[in-house]
Amino acid sequence: MSSIAWIALGSLAAWLWLLLGQGFFWRTDQRLPRRTAPASWPYVVIVVPARDEAEVLPESLPSLLRQAYPGRAEVILVDDASTDGTGKLAQELALRYEGLPLTVTSPGEPEPGWTGKLWALRHGLALARARRPEYLLLTDADIAHEPDSLSELVAAAGSNGLDLVSQMARLQVTNGWERLVVPAFVYFFAQLYPFRWINKERAWTTAAAGGCVLLRTDAAERAGIPDAVRQAVIDDVAVARAVRRAGGRVWLGLAERVDSIRPYPRLADLWRMVSRTAYAQLRHSPALLAATVAGLALVYLAPPVALCAGVFGADAPGDTVAGWAGFLAWAVMAGTYAPMLHYYRQTLWLAPLLPLTALLYLLMTVDSAVQHYRGRGAAWKGRTYSRPEAAPDR
Repeated sequence: MSSIAWIALGSLAAWLWLLLGQGFFWRTDQRLPRRTAPASWPYVVIVVPARDEAEVLPESLPSLLRQAYPGRAEVILVDDASTDGTGKLAQELALRYEGLPLTVTSPGEPEPGWTGKLWALRHGLALARARRPEYLLLTDADIAHEPDSLSELVAAAGSNGLDLVSQMARLQVTNGWERLVVPAFVYFFAQLYPFRWINKERAWTTAAAGGCVLLRTDAAERAGIPDAVRQAVIDDVAVARAVRRAGGRVWLGLAERVDSIRPYPRLADLWRMVSRTAYAQLRHSPALLAATVAGLALVYLAPPVALCAGVFGADAPGDTVAGWAGFLAWAVMAGTYAPMLHYYRQTLWLAPLLPLTALLYLLMTVDSAVQHYRGRGAAWKGRTYSRPEAAPDR
């Protein structure tokens, strides 16, 4: 057999293992677990870090203020040195919409060693803890919640003894680049952190989705949140890991009542979203980068190349092994991607394009490493953090 045939067989073997041995990551059935309303609804403080979010706030903040929560709840929005009037707009929206009480505060410039939104989160959590709530809802300023979102999260946590309940918000998918890249973003995340594994009581895989995290206050204090993760670029995974290490139970699933309203109109916008944390996820390791590039090439790029080589190859025309192995691997790949496309209400004709999307992610990851070695570090909302982060272990 030719070398391309062996590569195709290796890719097919990898896909058969991914299909059956990686926690059924491709299934989209991990939704909020079975829940019942508590006899007494606990007090919840919602903390929203916001930096230059005036564009999305008119849609997201009212969805929090209008939560139909049976117990006591309030919102703290931390205006993190915004230059677009985020804080003032938040106060205007609170006056316009009746609902939960809103506090707008600002932490000032971050101290050294704090990355991303964690500085704002630290300030918001300090205010929240002074109010002594039982739960904290950490949610981004670009996340819109259905009116029953908070009550469903609290009921799920209480009914199942969970210390952290996180939902991966349904990201916006309206233009061509979003259709090509966004569902795959969640698909790749689930492949790296299979939700079923995370949700086991004695799991060794841990992750969360930072846009929507309900956290029991005492669990946050035991885990040292946020000080314990102040240098994390991938803050949501770091928070989940800290809670798990402190003995807490973590749950992660796909959202039904939580949506991201942030648009990504250009490929460059999506590129920045991925490349900001890609190399941090690899612990800034050249060896892991090389292994990731090789793995992506074998798993995602080899099947279409093998199929074409088997059908049209000049060196080994009619190499049926390469052709069939490539076809079968590509078919399994597309089949595992179909449920995520269905969740995002996208045409299944996008499934065979996953190798193209994977190539884009490969280039984004390499670019993330290039930016790191150029000394630009991980950028967030106009701030650049040059200190490397050790990405959380699985």
